[in-house]
Amino acid sequence: MRKPLSLLLAGAILLAGCGGWRDSRINPSNWFGSSKVSEAPVSGDVNPLIPEKTGSGIFDKPEPVDRSVLIAEVSELRIERTSVGAIIYATGIASRQGAFNVALTPTDNEDPSVLEYDFRVVYPEFATPTGSAFSRTIHEAVSLTNEDLKGIRLIRVNGANNARESRRR
Repeated sequence: MRKPLSLLLAGAILLAGCGGWRDSRINPSNWFGSSKVSEAPVSGDVNPLIPEKTGSGIFDKPEPVDRSVLIAEVSELRIERTSVGAIIYATGIASRQGAFNVALTPTDNEDPSVLEYDFRVVYPEFATPTGSAFSRTIHEAVSLTNEDLKGIRLIRVNGANNARESRRR
């Protein structure tokens, strides 16, 4: 009984003596002082988050070419309400199999009450079979917030051969 009690007492005294470690220079958390507010160095109208273009070097990648095209036909447009806005579900039928990189791309229009999207896909560079309509069906969705939907009365999704639209009730 004496050994465990004496070890416990010695450990407690040793641990109490380590209280000065917090303020010592050996403690790595004390190597730097606390942070202070300072002005960020900015020269002119420069956004520090966007890197400057340094020129065209031999290792620079060329700008990517947009190879996307409108999907052949928009077969379904469904809008489902959520607690924070809505989800636009669009289904389209591609002109041939193998379409990828599907996107509902917002387009510009003059009417602020109309929200318009282009249903765009990218086809492979090599020839692919046409196949059945089921094998060419593609689904895409986009989420909108209530702020995005403020003042919107009509949502339209454009394809190459047709467009589908849904009005707000």
